[in-house]
Amino acid sequence: MFLNQSVSPQTALPGRATPILTGPQQHLVFHTDLLAPAAPGQEEIFLAAGCFWGVEEIMWQLPGVVNTATGYMGGYTPNPEYGEVCSGLTGHTETVRVVYQATAAESPLPLILKTFWECHDPTSLNRQGNDIGTQYRSAIFYTTPQQQDLALTSRATYNQVLAAAGRGQIVTEIRSTDDAGEFYWAEAVHQQYLISVPNGYRCHATSGLPCPLPGSGPLAAL
Repeated sequence: MFLNQSVSPQTALPGRATPILTGPQQHLVFHTDLLAPAAPGQEEIFLAAGCFWGVEEIMWQLPGVVNTATGYMGGYTPNPEYGEVCSGLTGHTETVRVVYQATAAESPLPLILKTFWECHDPTSLNRQGNDIGTQYRSAIFYTTPQQQDLALTSRATYNQVLAAAGRGQIVTEIRSTDDAGEFYWAEAVHQQYLISVPNGYRCHATSGLPCPLPGSGPLAAL
């Protein structure tokens, strides 16, 4: 389900041919090239859960995660700038690229998705807390059949948890990266923002209900 119906390929901003972020770029946590493609034995998934600063910070702390980056995905405008995405006229949502070690004895994917569901409110349409707009919509953009299966299964299971508690339905879109289109890296200032600005803005408007997937997610401490 594509929730941004206010812009189309014909009405989206034109963008540009040149990438906003060019490499190499050192990751401030992992000290590797954040633009590097997933290596053999690694997989990537793209997650949108509101403001990407706080989402990326949560994801880089998970065991098995080896690279993260902020960017824009699910829209039409090529190589958009932050202000353009915030206008709602590119069709993109703020997205975090998560690269993880897929050959680990215990796959990090269930914990990554559990953390995704718990670190924002997936029942909130085009909004997380005071952040309002289609650029804050909830989404999972998968790259493998396993990711697709677990994303769909976990959404259905978490929906049951939320329904039993009287909450609304999950509005998270789940699409393949082939369908969603290219991931465009955000400007350097947005990469690992909360390392550079440790007291910076974080928005985690959670549902307050844990997701029944393995591992200890963000709500374990609540």
